[in-house]
Formats: sequence, structure tokens, C-alpha cells
Amino acid sequence: MRIDLHTHSSVSDGTDRPDELVRRAKEVGLDVVALTDHDTFDGWAAALAAGEETGVQVVPGAEISTDLRGHGVHLLAYLVDPADQPLADELARVRHDRRARLARIAAALTSAGFPLDVADILAHSPDAATVGRPHVADAMIAKGYVRDREEAFAWWLGQGRPGYAAKYAPPIDEAIHLVHAAGGVCVLAHPWGREGARRALTPSSIEALRDAGLDGIEVDHQDHDESSRRTLRRLAHELGLVVTGSSDYHGTGKFDHELGVNTTAPEEWERLRSLAGVH
Repeated sequence: MRIDLHTHSSVSDGTDRPDELVRRAKEVGLDVVALTDHDTFDGWAAALAAGEETGVQVVPGAEISTDLRGHGVHLLAYLVDPADQPLADELARVRHDRRARLARIAAALTSAGFPLDVADILAHSPDAATVGRPHVADAMIAKGYVRDREEAFAWWLGQGRPGYAAKYAPPIDEAIHLVHAAGGVCVLAHPWGREGARRALTPSSIEALRDAGLDGIEVDHQDHDESSRRTLRRLAHELGLVVTGSSDYHGTGKFDHELGVNTTAPEEWERLRSLAGVH
């Protein structure tokens, strides 16, 4: 059984529609795929319908933006009740600030010599419930300012760069509580894939998050080298956390993250399902 627990559609910053993503998962031989768009559940219905058609098991999820001591940390939430009001309200707050941030980013880039407005950005995210920096990058590409999203983030949109602007994110321990209260389970997304998150997510910090209810760690990810994977896998085993592996697929929006490039062992997926009370 081939299981990929981290993908994005055009409902956030991927380029495939949710149904297209599921059909592509079928084409590459995946049996289980999780749709984890940023801070939204809006793609679930289309993905689940495509799963019924293709025989691919679709796991409803989301990648939630959170904060840990001033550093952005992402939390993968699975199998939550989308009607749970406290969680839905918190995600709506995150999405609202993401959209408000677009004006701040556009103004900063314009001041840096790259004229851009919010309309330019929204033109590149017609299906997105969650709009973010990748869509800014797409607008920059369209105007000929950069070659691709990678260049846009490296030079203009990453933390500390001229076009960076902070956004609201709930403290990670509060997010973990909200996910559990909504009946779901949660896994740290690519914890050592970004420098800021790596500084914040020390082994002792991850142990504290385990004590706060964290269920697992995404160990096998393209942004983790082999040394990081070995250390995180050992840490997960020591802490009794589930180990997952995923692609973080974004369609053409991210290089070297093809569906199924990393997968989750079936027994680890069963552990997650059991923690969520799914049998």
C-alpha cells in the first residue's frame, strides 16, 4: 500500500484542482492520499468525490500555520470534523490575515522597484480559498521579475527579504488542542526543512509538543537530508510519535516534490487512524 499524507491543490498554493490531484494520485499508483491545503477544508468535497470514482482513499486534512516562539511552524491535521466551530473560526482568522497581508507585501515589493498590486496577485489564485506568498511569486513570474517561485522566495519573499510580511498564526499548542477537540490528529510538517522552524523545534521542544498532544512527525520529506531523517526518526521512536513520509506535492508549483516521492508505512497510518478513533 502506497500512502502520501501531504499534498496541496489549487484551493491553496498547488496547481491541480482537488479532483485532478486525486486522479493523478491514481495514475502514479497511490492507494491513499491526503489533501492538506493551507488553513482550509474547501477542497475536501471534490477530492472525496474523485476518490469514490477512482478507488483512491482520500484523507481529509489541512496544513495549519502556527507559531512557536516567533517562528512559523506548520501542523498537518487529519480527520477533523470540519463543522467544529472553534477550529473553523481559527482557520478563518488565519485566512483573513493572509489576505490582508497581500497589500503589505505588494506595497513592499513596489517600494523595492517591482510594481505589484493585490489585483495582480489575486489574478493568479482564482480557485484559492487560502492566498499566500506562492501566489505573489506567481504574479512576479508573470511580470517577468523572477523565473520561478523558488527565486521569488530566495530573494524577495522569504523571511528577512524585502517583500516579507508577517501574518497571524495561533500558538502551536493551541492549534494542537483545537485539532484534538475537533476529533482529529496532528503531525509536525517538515520540522527541520526550514531554518527558523529547525531552530525552534529542538528535541526538547518536540518532546514538550508531544506532552501537549502532538501525534507524529513528518520525517521523510524532500526538505530533510538523510542525517535529519535519521535523527528525527530516532526521536519519534523515543517519544512514541507516529512517523510519516509525504511528497508535499504542489503540482508545477514546487520542484522535486512529485506525488509518492516519500510515503508513509501502512502500520504508521493505522496508528494515526487509531489515535483518531477510526477503525
